[in-house]
Amino acid sequence: MVQVCVDPTLNDLAAPLLNRLISRRFASRLFAHDFTLWGKAAEREAQVRMGWVDSPVQARDVIRDAVSLRERLHARGITKFVLCGMGGSSLGPEVLASAAERPLTVLDSTHPAEVERALAGDLRSVGVIVSSKSGSTIETLTQLEAFEAEFRRQGYQPHEHIIFITDPGSPLSERSAEGYEVVLADPHVGGRFSVFTAFGLVPAVLIGADTDTLIEDALRCRTHLRDDSPTNPGLMLASAIAASLPECYALLVEERTSHRWGLTAWIEQLVAESTGKQGRGVLPIDTAMDDSNSAQFAPQTQMVCVGDAQDLPGPLTVRGTLGAQMMLWEFATAALGMLLEVDPFDQPDVESAKVAAREAMTRSTSTQAEAASHPGVDLASLLSSVREVLPEDGYVAIQAFLDRESAQAAVALNLRQTLATELNVPVSLGWGPRYLHSVGQFHKGGVPKGVFVQLIDRALDAQPDGSRSQEFNNLMKAQAAGDREVLTGRGFAVYELALKEQ
Repeated sequence: MVQVCVDPTLNDLAAPLLNRLISRRFASRLFAHDFTLWGKAAEREAQVRMGWVDSPVQARDVIRDAVSLRERLHARGITKFVLCGMGGSSLGPEVLASAAERPLTVLDSTHPAEVERALAGDLRSVGVIVSSKSGSTIETLTQLEAFEAEFRRQGYQPHEHIIFITDPGSPLSERSAEGYEVVLADPHVGGRFSVFTAFGLVPAVLIGADTDTLIEDALRCRTHLRDDSPTNPGLMLASAIAASLPECYALLVEERTSHRWGLTAWIEQLVAESTGKQGRGVLPIDTAMDDSNSAQFAPQTQMVCVGDAQDLPGPLTVRGTLGAQMMLWEFATAALGMLLEVDPFDQPDVESAKVAAREAMTRSTSTQAEAASHPGVDLASLLSSVREVLPEDGYVAIQAFLDRESAQAAVALNLRQTLATELNVPVSLGWGPRYLHSVGQFHKGGVPKGVFVQLIDRALDAQPDGSRSQEFNNLMKAQAAGDREVLTGRGFAVYELALKEQ
């Protein structure tokens, strides 16, 4: 079971929105797969993206097949797993692994150091899960090529170690003809809603997570989401968040669990990418990254506390098991789309950055640097520069194209805390390049009040020509350049801070 608690003041603000969702029969129409819920312009996309509503119901078959796959892999001696995927293909499994306290190496970066760590050592017992709905994700395909080459170099057959999760008809789906294990996912579920499909469940089963309990909890929650009732927890959550909009667009998410799930990163992607359009939206921010908690007093913020702890603090709390929480947040996100009058299933501004990144790959490094509106600032001048252009009710987004396990990661975390404390605004921190596939939609198409800081690892610029590390470094720099180009083209200020030491 899941419980949403709203304090009286917020409840009064949310009541008209809750009544709107009830009067429009959002819940019952959603479970009837009514793709007209989000308006005429959204019908085409929504019509082919409603499968997530029934994903928990169909999950048993996915789990059964995944258990058989695990047994086949174990028979080959494969017991450790690396997941190559971006955005929705990786964030869901990452949460499931963390909650289950099971090891899973998630590679959703093109930083050479992170790639090399995943490739290090004897790969005899390593299975590589390659997840891509389209089968054409450049980051994932580049990682795949590196793993295939390394398996061959070590004398192993790639098809015995690599598992593909993809949509039917994608280029990766055809690899079964070469002897690879291929798992076909439901094509009617978008990536950020895919945690209860093969994209979330297969990696979880392979690492030994308890997916049976996860699905049981999701199904129990699902029964409480079907009714057009004021006690529907999904309608309550959506209306409570929407009640403070558009002023309080930054949603500070605090997680209180018996051990860290990392659910807030998944919520961030789900909600921000689904709602950040047409100058509107909600930007979830993980408060665990900011010890100062100073941004909670900013007028553009609201707070929600999630978890399984007995007593959760704050005006809006969501208490429940992981499976119930994930089902609830997917439902509430779709309901937020109706209240905001946006299509929760498209991502019109993400593709532009991908195109710009591909174009940047063909240009020189010096040309790429010119895409930044304020390249090469130093830490001392950054604060005053940001203050000059930051709207009073704005936010700062840090894009850290860094190794998350290096000393540079501490620079990103400290900078986030400093900016939040000194400027008293919400500050989000996204690790590149998965930024392109998650909150990038909100930043580019949502509330137009952001100032952006890119942290670039320049210590990598001396990689040997033609090396694997140079290839990944060039890709990462192109992704950063693509983001800068799109953001500056839309009038946003972007500052680049180059870090030259590991």
